[in-house]
Amino acid sequence: MRIVLDSNVIVAAFATRGLCAALFEYCVENHEIFLCSAMLKEITRVLRKRIKVPLSTVDEIELYLKDSTSLVKPARIDPRVCRDKNDLPVLGCALSSLSEFIITGDDDLLSLVRYEKIDIVTPRQFWERVKTRGNRRKRKDRMPKGRPG
Repeated sequence: MRIVLDSNVIVAAFATRGLCAALFEYCVENHEIFLCSAMLKEITRVLRKRIKVPLSTVDEIELYLKDSTSLVKPARIDPRVCRDKNDLPVLGCALSSLSEFIITGDDDLLSLVRYEKIDIVTPRQFWERVKTRGNRRKRKDRMPKGRPG
């Protein structure tokens, strides 16, 4: 799947050990993650200034993100689409990368629920969808061939 992880999810992934960290690792290993330069800049700014991560560590995180994600130029989005204009690069990134999901903790983005063909979900909602899909696949894989599923 093609996915945009909002900057708040990525910051949480590096700042704490919890759902966002597990989700980030899962997505890096199993899906294509897309970012844009505005999102990358926001991630590094928040890690440095709000979370107070040492500059050398922020630099390492930035290099890791550049290596493990794809940077795209965001599509132009009509500013009337969302309440917070700072969310336009996230929507533009998802649109230009043909992503299926935006995973975010941002209430302004979450209030949209869907943009174009992109589902906008919380980390927990995405995790539940993935878990449900995985369980369905496992059950199908166990079914003997030739039997109706």
